[in-house]
Amino acid sequence: MPTLSSLQPAAGSLSKAIGPGILFAGAAIGVSHLVQATSAGASFGLWLLPAVLVAHLAKYPSMVFGPRYAAATGRSLIDAYREQGSLPVALFAAIALGTSFTILAAVTFVAASVLRTALGLGAASVAAVSAVALVVSGIMIAAGGFRWLDLALKALMVVLLLTTLAAGISVLPDVDLAKLTAVPTGLGLASIGAVVVLMGWMPAPLDITAWHSLWTLDKAEQTGCAPTSRQCRIDFNIGYALCVVTACSFLLLGAVVLYQQGIAPQKAAGPFVEQLFDLYVEALGSWVRPLIAVAASAVMLSTLLTVFDALPRTAEALTEVVRSRPRPTRRTGLYWVWAVVFSAGAMAIIINAKEALGPLVNLATALSFLGTPVLAWFNHRAMHSSAITGEHRPTPAMSRASLLGVAFWSAFALVYIGWQAQQILSAPTPASP
Repeated sequence: MPTLSSLQPAAGSLSKAIGPGILFAGAAIGVSHLVQATSAGASFGLWLLPAVLVAHLAKYPSMVFGPRYAAATGRSLIDAYREQGSLPVALFAAIALGTSFTILAAVTFVAASVLRTALGLGAASVAAVSAVALVVSGIMIAAGGFRWLDLALKALMVVLLLTTLAAGISVLPDVDLAKLTAVPTGLGLASIGAVVVLMGWMPAPLDITAWHSLWTLDKAEQTGCAPTSRQCRIDFNIGYALCVVTACSFLLLGAVVLYQQGIAPQKAAGPFVEQLFDLYVEALGSWVRPLIAVAASAVMLSTLLTVFDALPRTAEALTEVVRSRPRPTRRTGLYWVWAVVFSAGAMAIIINAKEALGPLVNLATALSFLGTPVLAWFNHRAMHSSAITGEHRPTPAMSRASLLGVAFWSAFALVYIGWQAQQILSAPTPASP
């Protein structure tokens, strides 16, 4: 397999560079959009819409640096972390691998809940559907590799965009701005936890930038063309725009269908999906159920496919970097060992956590949130190293935006830590027996 540095630039061939951004959107649009954005709208109306937009804006520089670094150097961000020292690699491993089992469990659980509802498989347990979904994902990855993943995600993203836009537009005539902008109960300092849960995975945890750099390398090796800086930005912006549009659409749907009618959202993923489907039918008519079923299924299938592939791919690359060995250009036995480990861990969580999966997801989201300024700083250093030259080097405006993002996430993390400390200190002391 040729290395990226030996490939010809994909000048004038944008279609050969398009793909990693779609995979990024496929991985990002899932639990954070279908569940968390919808729940945010259902609980707070339109009040958390600015939080969704700010999260996308503040993470943009750090996230676009993933594919740009790969295109500029022919290496992944994991290699960049290793060059920055042992501590960045250790911190990345702790952040990425520390939440990986819960991420895959959450994605699989929600995907299984959506598929069970959409296909009318109420008699099957979520755990059984989850196991089948993981096996099918593995078979699809093994059968087609990156090429199959690339083609499948492009098709699913087209379905997702069209159905989500149609669903979002369909509720616009029912919008009551007075109700949706009325100050909800619990808004204020007490809602910091909800904001952190929403923004931690909005549009995705920041370790996805390492995944994106690996996808960029695979796409270039598949097509035989190295992407230019401009093509990387276009490809990324397409995927990022999909994330913004779908996040806002799902928040709007939750606000109109649930919050506007004064209906509290269910806490558990399974009942929440059932409630979501039923309320769409009640509010908009039976014709909308297939539309929502297709949109929700496309969201979660795309997320499951990309996360199933990205986690073992990242663990494999991290293992080889620690060993000071070159990145494998194809899936090796180590990749499948990690895939089995992650799948087994996710199934153990699904089987044992049951209704407690929600708190586990909130914990993983909070950890991802706290890791955001750390990874944002590592990505900033990577793109401003001596390895980045010419067109790939960030403009002064992008450099300032990156530093502002690091400062924003650092300040917000400190606020959250202070809020958590206050919550602990103000908690009532258990009475002595």
